[in-house]
Amino acid sequence: MLQSMTAPPLHLHDAAFGYGDRRIVAGVDLTVNEGDVMAILGPNASGKSTIIRGILGLADHQGGHVEVFGTAIADLSDKTALGYVPQHHSLSTSVAATVREVVATGRLVRRRWWQRTSAEDRRIVDEAIDLVGLSDRAKEEVSHLSGGQQRRVLIARALAAQPRILLMDEPTAGVDAANQQLLAEVIGRLAAAGTTMVVVTHELDAIQHVVSRVVCVSSGHIDFDGTSEEYAAHVAAHAIGTSHHHHDDVAPLPAALRPGPLEGTATRRVP
Repeated sequence: MLQSMTAPPLHLHDAAFGYGDRRIVAGVDLTVNEGDVMAILGPNASGKSTIIRGILGLADHQGGHVEVFGTAIADLSDKTALGYVPQHHSLSTSVAATVREVVATGRLVRRRWWQRTSAEDRRIVDEAIDLVGLSDRAKEEVSHLSGGQQRRVLIARALAAQPRILLMDEPTAGVDAANQQLLAEVIGRLAAAGTTMVVVTHELDAIQHVVSRVVCVSSGHIDFDGTSEEYAAHVAAHAIGTSHHHHDDVAPLPAALRPGPLEGTATRRVP
């Protein structure tokens, strides 16, 4: 249960996350405010995806404080406030499901298992599909879609749960330039609608026009947190690139934590 609907969507203080006895990130101070579109950048194995996984409970919370709308993450029994689009997805070719059917699974968290799908459920599902630009593919099997289209299906599924903050891990990774542009347009529409987002990405160029905050992670610590304008100035001053290639921060997740068959203001520390 959320303690406060006026508290920031996410607040981390001196947070540490890892896997088992392995600490990946530590000393994370981060506040995500309502309406923020935050990009998290960093080189390979820097820990940026681990921060997202830690917030979601997919990585071990090893220290510090994490709050979602004022509620400590350990006390958060209802996590519908958090929507998640994973990096590794496999909308399985062995599952004969249409776009609408996959997106509709996002509504399951919003009703009891015995309750039937309502007209409101169907409206929200159709709205989510339209928002990601797949209305003309709603009845098509997901196995027939491109990788970029499947990524948009996963975004729509997350939106169908009506989260208050959307966490996305590399939404533009592994897709061609045309689909990157389409995904960027989706993120732009979400931003225009006031959706609070945290996006782990190494393709900042594709979404830089909608990003309001940029956080850089290096060696398991945040070393920059500022507006997109401040980041542009920071890059120019240090003559570094804006793209940070990203693979897994850690070894693959344990089987119990892997996606299922349908898945494939902080202190600024400027070096």
